[in-house]
Amino acid sequence: MNKKKTLSDKPERPDYWLLGAALLLACFGLMMVLSASGIMAERFFDDKYLFFRKQAIFLATGIFMMFICSKLPKSFFYNMVYVWLMVAFLLLFLCDFTPLSVSAGGAKRWIAMGPLRIQPLEFCKPALILYLAYFFSRKQDMIRSFSIGFLPPFAITGALCLLLMLQPDFGGAVFLAMILFFMSLVGGTRISYLFTSLLFAGGAGYLLITSSPYRLKRMTAFMDPFKSAQNEGYQLVQSLYAFGSGNIFGQGLGAGKQKLFFLPEAHNDFIMAVVGEELGFAGVTVVFLVIGFLLWRGFKIALAQDDLQDRFTAYGMTIMLALGFTLNLAVVMGAVPPKGVPMPFVSYGGSSMLISCVCIGILLNLSRGKV
Repeated sequence: MNKKKTLSDKPERPDYWLLGAALLLACFGLMMVLSASGIMAERFFDDKYLFFRKQAIFLATGIFMMFICSKLPKSFFYNMVYVWLMVAFLLLFLCDFTPLSVSAGGAKRWIAMGPLRIQPLEFCKPALILYLAYFFSRKQDMIRSFSIGFLPPFAITGALCLLLMLQPDFGGAVFLAMILFFMSLVGGTRISYLFTSLLFAGGAGYLLITSSPYRLKRMTAFMDPFKSAQNEGYQLVQSLYAFGSGNIFGQGLGAGKQKLFFLPEAHNDFIMAVVGEELGFAGVTVVFLVIGFLLWRGFKIALAQDDLQDRFTAYGMTIMLALGFTLNLAVVMGAVPPKGVPMPFVSYGGSSMLISCVCIGILLNLSRGKV
């Protein structure tokens, strides 16, 4: 006898809408890296396609890792939470205290392993999220207590932030602190504890900024970048010029002028300024819509989970991407002080691309049979 098919007989497919949005954004980023870096790469490295080829390799590797993460059993991530956390601490330790670290711009934020460079901060983000998702799902009955529900996650995050500050990477520490805040907000931590910790964090941030002439100059330059347009405010001013010259439909793909050695880091953290100049308001709006769609699918996957740890993990991975998108756009548009935050899937960089793809892979894994 033929058995009737039921809903449970349907294959548990991943969320192809999320996958499509991520791949669309990554391919767009690959195109913009070529546009933003070609002239600079040709002049300094005699190879117009140098950064484009590297980014293509990063993307291909990232897609492979995304596929693997979407197929692995969840236990691979959940049963090794403390292993991932220990690896994150180890990478930060190697970056802070060993000759493996690479200095750039007065900071040690990368580890050199042969031809490869690894940014420990990027690995710390998903490792912290997996730990917090595990913690908040397992400690729900005691989450509102101070000693058990508040201290452990704040101590772990604080230790990671301290190691980041030794590099120094103030912005990276703020990023991890924001992940902790949003995870704690949905995890059930008392609002009074969160509010008090915000006050202490704000005070500590103020002291760190005012005690460092470099950070203080960047803060004052952010308040009025045109006042120091040839010094601390130079990069932001050039970014604003790029957006302003883009008008509605832009100067045309490849026709931007700010990337001609005016805008520093044009293919890295400030690549959206190149997008604004070459594709205009219309192009930036389309990018915003794709980002919004991707985040909507991520949050939908989180809400569809029955298991609490699955829900917190999906939520955390989506928040990580959301913070990356928001902070990068806020920096290049002058809404927050300048800080090196890459645009997920769009900015040039291997560590950011690989971790963003891993994040999508985990979301695809959790989406099977749910959306």
